[in-house]
Amino acid sequence: MSNKIIIAIDGTSSTGKSTIAKRLAIRLKYVYIDSGAMYRALTFYAIQKEYISKTHFESNKLINDIPNIYIDFKQNKETNKFEVHLNGVSVEKHIRSLSVSNLVSKIASIGKLRKPMVKIQHFLGSNKGVVMDGRDIGTVVFPNAELKFYLDASSELRAKRRFKELVDANHDISYNEVLNNIILRDKQDISRKNSPLRVASDSIVIKTDDISLDQLENKLFSYVTPLLSKK
Repeated sequence: MSNKIIIAIDGTSSTGKSTIAKRLAIRLKYVYIDSGAMYRALTFYAIQKEYISKTHFESNKLINDIPNIYIDFKQNKETNKFEVHLNGVSVEKHIRSLSVSNLVSKIASIGKLRKPMVKIQHFLGSNKGVVMDGRDIGTVVFPNAELKFYLDASSELRAKRRFKELVDANHDISYNEVLNNIILRDKQDISRKNSPLRVASDSIVIKTDDISLDQLENKLFSYVTPLLSKK
């Protein structure tokens, strides 16, 4: 019997989900899967094909194109980091832009687009030993995950974090644009019909406003250890 588990980390955007999920995966020698990056890659594809913009969304064209889209994760040999690949090409540098951020919730709200993404996620987690973060990992993708966390923080703090990331990556953006995007995405994620963002009944809810990454990692890890000792 495997002593590995599935750890699901859900929550609002820019709460540290991806960063802490990566750190836990490294610490446990697990596979890290960024489900949000999958939807961002799909959004980037749709933008490139001109299926979506601020003023239009031809969802049927994207749905019909799904057989031509392959998304997976590969390790960058230079950085040792896992990057999302779209049809064999790394798109990690392109999917964090505000243009993608402004449209990704529209993509993620379409059930016929979520279904193939969830199928990939199920395959990646079939052998356990996975830390996956997103919006519906503990509620839809892995409702039977052994351990579930839900991270949250104030809109203002999350906007500051995201703004710093974008500025450091040389994006020309204002704080107010980032804040408005955070508020809009929260509304879209919570109100969408398909797999809305919500707290699973068995999730451990943690506010990340006044806690460092080291403290957050140790806090989450303190819940992991007892489960592994039972395996």
